[in-house]
Amino acid sequence: MLKTKDIKTILITGGAGFIGSHFIRFCLRKYPQAKIVNLDKLTYAGNPDNLAEASKNKNYIFVKGDICDSLLVDSLFAKYQFDWVVNFAAETHVDRSLTQANDFIRTDILGTQVLLEASNKYNPKVYLQISTDEVYGDIPKGRFAKEIDPLNPSSPYAASKAGGDMQVLAYFKTYKVPVIISRCTNNYGPNQYPEKIIPLFVTNLLENKKIPLYDGGSQIRDWLYVSDHISALDLILNNGKIGEIYNIGAGHKNEITNKKLTEVILKNLGQSENMIEEAFGLRPGHDRRYAVDTAKIRQLGWRPKIDFETGIKRTIKWYQTNQGWWQKIKSGQYLEYYKKHYNNSKCKN
Repeated sequence: MLKTKDIKTILITGGAGFIGSHFIRFCLRKYPQAKIVNLDKLTYAGNPDNLAEASKNKNYIFVKGDICDSLLVDSLFAKYQFDWVVNFAAETHVDRSLTQANDFIRTDILGTQVLLEASNKYNPKVYLQISTDEVYGDIPKGRFAKEIDPLNPSSPYAASKAGGDMQVLAYFKTYKVPVIISRCTNNYGPNQYPEKIIPLFVTNLLENKKIPLYDGGSQIRDWLYVSDHISALDLILNNGKIGEIYNIGAGHKNEITNKKLTEVILKNLGQSENMIEEAFGLRPGHDRRYAVDTAKIRQLGWRPKIDFETGIKRTIKWYQTNQGWWQKIKSGQYLEYYKKHYNNSKCKN
């Protein structure tokens, strides 16, 4: 692997989104000598406000474009000769994938293949595919998915990410493209688009609106603070083994039900359970439990630093003090989506 001082150019796709923007800010701090190229289509979840400070850095280069645009992607690889390629670009929301599956297949599979073709041609040192624990499907209580386990996606979203992963592994086996795949559990923290459960609940409560809880909140998730995810990705880029897959998760103690998560958010905001509005049934494509075995990345020396109690307080405070950021989002297209999505529940706000 390259030494830190030898990293000259990094391509980050989907860098205007939640996790990608955190990674860009991290790289600008850790690799001040490197040019950071952010290729982002700026779909609904891509937000230039996430990178307002980064845009002032002379080493940050933003390119508006689609990873499915092979001519654009090829031109960027030819111009910058990237040392690292980190692919965050993806359609990611399970509920949206139920009605917009074509978008997910196009970006998550075809877009990945376009990046792999360019990587095969221009030879970056590492191509890192940012994937998800959802590719493993529903995990029975007491089990934790390992990197070698078969994939069993339940939703069009998870299936599209699994398809992208298969492309990545095929390019390694066929062309020896230097790939690594990471599969992470649920992230949370500042700048997360408010269709996801934590920012949705926090911002609704700040607006004095009720919060929609499906199926009594029985789903179980492992919550990882976004900065811990970023540190894991950096470790993988520097010390991970080419051709391997690494699960990333907070660990068993941060595995909680959505009901417990809701109670924690209500308590931190001084609200009662009267603010919960029942939403009926378990949504299609949503698994009961996600859980991964993280022994492999822990062998590299990684450990999460932010416990859930600390992380959720930091997250809530950020949304309290940055209301202008999310109030701009929760209008227009977002409002129409919210009304449509919760039309079959009791939630009318």
